[in-house]
Amino acid sequence: MARPELIRDPRAWQARCRAARERGAPIALVPTMGYLHEGHLSLMREARARAGGGLSLATIFVNPAQFGPSEDLSRYPRDLEGDLAKCGAAGVDWVLAPESPEQLYPPGFETWVEVTRTSRGLCGEKRPGHFRGVATVVTKLLNLTRPHAAIFGEKDFQQLQVIRALVRDLDLDVEVVGMPIVREQDGLAMSSRNAYLSAEERRRALALSRALFEARDRVRAGERAAPPLVAGARGRIEAAGARVDYVEVVNPETLEPVGRADAGSVMLVAAFVGRTRLIDNLRLP
Repeated sequence: MARPELIRDPRAWQARCRAARERGAPIALVPTMGYLHEGHLSLMREARARAGGGLSLATIFVNPAQFGPSEDLSRYPRDLEGDLAKCGAAGVDWVLAPESPEQLYPPGFETWVEVTRTSRGLCGEKRPGHFRGVATVVTKLLNLTRPHAAIFGEKDFQQLQVIRALVRDLDLDVEVVGMPIVREQDGLAMSSRNAYLSAEERRRALALSRALFEARDRVRAGERAAPPLVAGARGRIEAAGARVDYVEVVNPETLEPVGRADAGSVMLVAAFVGRTRLIDNLRLP
């Protein structure tokens, strides 16, 4: 496929998207922070399919508002040229990549979007302010684009539920589509932050997905009580030398912890492997 058109000015993007919507073109959007991998590309291919003869769009913006003061904003991996080539191969028509954060957060910016209940616990507890930054930038990108569908990955499971809540509560005219996690052949969930891992750390990072798969197998064998499932997953991750941030079995809609792993429950894990914080999740059978 041809290289997508790169648009750097959010206002120019907004005008182009408005004109496309007015002429009836279906628009599907994939917001990203770049450094794209196969997980992102699966979302873009879905956007291409949903857009049909319309527009498949992507944004690339490392959003400073969702990083804490001691997090990895400055070293977050970036590769715009490589990303544009990948977007083109996935059928993306236009890419919005602002040149500076000030284009989305100009001087005097003071309005923030906060999803209160769904942002509690899990990453919301461990990364204060993170989901306020996510909700704000996603709201801005949806307003700038006004897509008919917005595609997100389920690896960031709590983020997906936060976005669904804000779209519902603010009556935004967009369908939010969640897509399955894409994994490496050995089971590791694809993530831009995997680039931080040394060979030894990557080997240890496999404990996250293996802990989830073991929990799934225990549920299939008849285990339903959440506490032993959580304890087993935590032990597996810690035995690999990773530092557990959380392990929870939750209701997929409310994200509240549950005592029993009933059908549809989700196990979510977060852990540090070296300096790198990784997350993963799995729906239990």
